Amino acid sequence: MDYVHPSLKVPAAIIDLIMQAALAAARNARKRYKDLRPIRRGGTLRPGVETPLWNQLALALRPHLKKYGDRAILARELRLPRQRVTEFLRSKRTMPDAERTLELLGWLSLRLQALEKAKNTRKGSPATS
Repeated sequence: MDYVHPSLKVPAAIIDLIMQAALAAARNARKRYKDLRPIRRGGTLRPGVETPLWNQLALALRPHLKKYGDRAILARELRLPRQRVTEFLRSKRTMPDAERTLELLGWLSLRLQALEKAKNTRKGSPATS
């Protein structure tokens, strides 16, 4: 360590404390800035933690798109390429616009109604032996 004159030891210790506090404040400010970054005006949300409703919709759609060709049929109904539907639901890189999201909700609702109707029909039909 370098020699410090005895009369400068107290001011040097104070300066050292101030420097440490300034560095800690700068680290905290940088962390808070990253956490509080506003979304760009007109910016697009990306799927992730900030989009819990989209995450639930994508999760609800998955069981209905397992059969070969289901995504292609859905893509045709949405007037999109099949790859785009894959990006929405599997890759989780993008999300559809509001209109297509509403169409997805309607499609899922119709699909669930059809499944419920088929289940009720099977329950009500007489058992064959």
